[in-house]
Amino acid sequence: MDAKGRSPWTRGRILAALAVLTAALLAFHSAVPNTVGRFGSLLETFLPWLGLAVPLLLALALLRRSALALAALLLPVAAWGILFGGRVTAGDDGSHDITAVQHNVSDVNTDPAGTARALSDSGPDLIALEELTPTALRTYERELAPEYPYRAVRGTVGLWSKHPLTDIRAVDIRPEGVGKDWNRGMRAKARTPWGDVAVYVAHLPSVRVQWHGFSSGRRDESADLLGAVLAAEALEKVILLGDLNGTVDDRGLDPVTTRLDSVGRDFAFSWPASFPVSRIDHIMARSATVTHVRTLPATGSDHLPVAAGISLAP
Repeated sequence: MDAKGRSPWTRGRILAALAVLTAALLAFHSAVPNTVGRFGSLLETFLPWLGLAVPLLLALALLRRSALALAALLLPVAAWGILFGGRVTAGDDGSHDITAVQHNVSDVNTDPAGTARALSDSGPDLIALEELTPTALRTYERELAPEYPYRAVRGTVGLWSKHPLTDIRAVDIRPEGVGKDWNRGMRAKARTPWGDVAVYVAHLPSVRVQWHGFSSGRRDESADLLGAVLAAEALEKVILLGDLNGTVDDRGLDPVTTRLDSVGRDFAFSWPASFPVSRIDHIMARSATVTHVRTLPATGSDHLPVAAGISLAP
């Protein structure tokens, strides 16, 4: 008992309540409304980091010598473990047919040549780039051409491949009110030893955290358009490479993530490059298996490159 006559099981009620709230947000994040300020999407963007509340509450519970708070902490620990425990232990089993790299190279990248060499040196079969500028594009074409004889560029997105590319076309994912010169989606058919694969490259609109909430409306609208295109794709095997400006937990990307393997098994935080806190760069697939996702060393971009192995065999 303390000076107020409270036992370890009756003190620390506020801490226990905070632990229960943390567990509830983890387990039922989809119940957080997105109607005002899109706070549901904001929570889901940084959902894994909600686990940091556990060590803080643990320290306070020990300081308070509260058995009640310590017991309540089992709830967020269990919820976080169920959601993200598999990502901590995820590894590469080495079973894949091709490797792909996705990278938002940044339109203010001062070293496109070094960026191109770094990506090429990692040895992927496919390289998707976003935020290509006309000047930098010439550098990427020159540096990647020796290893990647096939390329497709539409607007500010491009694809370099070791396998022949055909049926190349732009994909319109423009939100309402955006001009026709905004072209950040494309599709090509890659002829691989494992059959034809539809490869999409996409760069969805940026989002911002503002005083009134999460400004993801245009991103969500673009995701709807991309999801509809993916649903209509005639080829069985599909690979999507892109900066989607959202995580696999963010409901705003449901039109895309519900149609493809979203590879939620790995964290592979890719943004910002200086201190990565979320993975908004993605490699996804349909009728193929993305076996592992990892980040590559930093380039001149504010994003880290993301690489993945992909199994195409039936």
